[in-house]
Amino acid sequence: MSAPLALSPAMSDAVARWLSGEAGTRDRSDHTITAYRDDVIAFLSFLGGHHGAAATPKSLGLLTQSDMRGFSASERARGLSARSLARRLSAIRSFLRWMSDREGYDLSAALSARMPKYQRSLPRPLAPDQARELLDHAGHHHPDAWISARDAAVLTLLYGCGLRISEALTLEGRDWPLPETLTISGKGGRERRVPVLPAARDAIAAYLELCPWPLKPDGPLFHGARGGPLRAGVLSGAMARMRQSLGLPPSATPHAMRHSFATHLLSAGGDLRSIQELLGHASLSTTQVYTGVDDARLMEVYRKAHPRR
Repeated sequence: MSAPLALSPAMSDAVARWLSGEAGTRDRSDHTITAYRDDVIAFLSFLGGHHGAAATPKSLGLLTQSDMRGFSASERARGLSARSLARRLSAIRSFLRWMSDREGYDLSAALSARMPKYQRSLPRPLAPDQARELLDHAGHHHPDAWISARDAAVLTLLYGCGLRISEALTLEGRDWPLPETLTISGKGGRERRVPVLPAARDAIAAYLELCPWPLKPDGPLFHGARGGPLRAGVLSGAMARMRQSLGLPPSATPHAMRHSFATHLLSAGGDLRSIQELLGHASLSTTQVYTGVDDARLMEVYRKAHPRR
């Protein structure tokens, strides 16, 4: 395969302008902007190799369905999953729509190319009794009592408030004591307010009482073994050892505590809009995936309990 052709200055400028708009007006996170850049550059590089000339804003006006299908086939051939390809094409289509508006040409034919189909995987939460067992075990899984207390506190926060692990680990000393309602800055800088359960506050208090490192306003709330900020990988490793001890599935990760939070709320009668707000999802469709988990569990109970099974 030949090396990808360099983008023309005009094309590079167009990509930069589009990304700037995505970051500024759509409030995309830095991680999302980086992914979008990679997606579009991959597509433009493919076009350069496919046509033997670097893509330009003018040449994009000649884009066809065949070009889109060729890119999809190329990505699948190098091992990209249907799900990942669909995500990549979504970013590319967004860029192409922006270009068609900016340059005044019609890309509706190219944009009508079908997206790859894939089955959306369901979140894999823990059962309520598994979550309770895990939190109990976390409190004494490590020889150092303060580390056990720390891990139990973080996991209780993930399960009790539905936080992402990155959100929990960015809390600082100045955030303690946690208020009854905590303001969290999540993906894309979107802020949300989540209630803090007394159990989560008590678990953090127990950890801080044992922690050998001083709590400083501008320092981390959760410390690593050497006093620095606790890293997500350390907690994931501890979770792996705990699930092995308890016989839990590999899906029992720190992020599964957030899935469990949402699923258990839904099972208890919580409405999707409220759960969407608590999780910080930009779209209700993202939250609706948890209804699939609830339905799957209902059918499992039905199959096991129905007298005509």
